[in-house]
Amino acid sequence: MRYDRTVIAYHGCGKTTADSIIAGEPFEASENDYDWLGGGIYFWEFGYDRALKWARFQVTRNKFRKAAVVGAVIQLCNCFDLLDTGSTAKLAAAYAAFVKSLPEGTAPPTNSGGAPDRKFRRLDCAVLNFYFKALEEAGRGYDSVRGAFIEGDAAFDGSDIKKDNHIQIAVRNPACILGVFRP
Repeated sequence: MRYDRTVIAYHGCGKTTADSIIAGEPFEASENDYDWLGGGIYFWEFGYDRALKWARFQVTRNKFRKAAVVGAVIQLCNCFDLLDTGSTAKLAAAYAAFVKSLPEGTAPPTNSGGAPDRKFRRLDCAVLNFYFKALEEAGRGYDSVRGAFIEGDAAFDGSDIKKDNHIQIAVRNPACILGVFRP
């Protein structure tokens, strides 16, 4: 299914990276084994504040010196949308095939990190990357992945609304990025 949806999204990064991207350099895809949506270029859909918060956190971890955000216009194209039951229905079979592909006696990775957020999504990442690779080898792939994440502390006492909820996009095909801007 082709999504003819175009979104504004934000990429948190360091100022040097932001300046390079605005000057025309390509984004660098993330390939961490814990990336929530598998490999890709990560954005927060309509989430400037969330992207800036993430970039500022990376400064505290000495990942870069100054926080910045790059805005982008993204055409989702062929999107594996985890907010659509048609996409999530494919995950059980993808997981089963992934587990079957592991060498005998090898346990699948696990998601870890403090509950409830579990920031290190190694299992999710491995299953999604396995699934997308199999599709690409068969000549069918996805351009982007989109998911909603309920994250953070309660917005107020007794609330199930969380402070850091967001919709995240991993762009797998850089051609989906129609343009960039400095917010």
